[in-house]
Amino acid sequence: MEKKLDRATVLVQKKTAQKKAAKKPKLVRDSFTFPAVDYALIGALKQQALKAGLDVKKSELIRAGLAALVAMDSAQLLNTINSLEKIKTGRPAKK
Repeated sequence: MEKKLDRATVLVQKKTAQKKAAKKPKLVRDSFTFPAVDYALIGALKQQALKAGLDVKKSELIRAGLAALVAMDSAQLLNTINSLEKIKTGRPAKK
């Protein structure tokens, strides 16, 4: 029975080593501009999630939105994007 126990121990050690060796996903910092009304929606969604018992970060909400967009078919995606108000992109002029 000791051999089976030793083998199980070795397997557990291998799994642990594999988890440690797994690389964390590369994170990218970015900045973008969007309307204050949309920015306020982030706060409202955070509050809604908090009431449901989940404390979320802005980046998690954005990633959830991306996941929802990816799940759409092309027609739904185009309708959603076309329903957005077009805004001027870029940084504000320095004064």
